[in-house]
Amino acid sequence: MLAILLQAVAGATFGKFGAAIGAGIAAIAAAIGIGKIGKSALESSARQPEAASGMRTTAIIIAALIEGACLFAILVCLLGIING
Repeated sequence: MLAILLQAVAGATFGKFGAAIGAGIAAIAAAIGIGKIGKSALESSARQPEAASGMRTTAIIIAALIEGACLFAILVCLLGIING
């Protein structure tokens, strides 16, 4: 009986741990992606200063899409923690 209880508790703990790790990985991946977008936008505006405003707008839109995907992933992980 005790072994069954310990397995149930351990399973719930590992599920919550996995969801927390997933949320952290999603946040780190989004930060890396947005950093690469900023780097590329800055390099391209240095090469062609006359097109900087268009590239800035495009970079902001892409960063917002990445941020939305990251928020969705974090919410799914948080739901896993709450319901797990």
